[in-house]
Amino acid sequence: QVHLVESGGGLVQPGGSLRLSCAASGRTRNNFNIAWFRQAPGQERKFVAAIRCPIRATYYADSVKGRFTISRDNAKNTVYLQMSRLNPDDTAVYYCAEDPGGSLSSVGNQAAYAYWGQGNQVTVSS
Repeated sequence: QVHLVESGGGLVQPGGSLRLSCAASGRTRNNFNIAWFRQAPGQERKFVAAIRCPIRATYYADSVKGRFTISRDNAKNTVYLQMSRLNPDDTAVYYCAEDPGGSLSSVGNQAAYAYWGQGNQVTVSS
């Protein structure tokens, strides 16, 4: 059973930056996908970014491409989402999730992600 714990959310002004962390424990596989999803008030949860491990290939939603960066620290079993040039449309609860299958075809498919973090609020407001 994989356990994911997120941290790093909060309030930030438009144009600012924030980094989310997702620390994992209990993992036994070497091939997996880690993704960030977000859910804004009144909206469905949507894909933000993903990284395939161990190859470290990364994928982004068009809305965050060029502003967000997903990365992984193997030694800490932690995945990060560095968010820059934030705007109010980025306000949402952010979730990290793990797909133990680790296939390319399932990168953006929420149903493939078996393990989820608790969610972390990010608010972009002046």
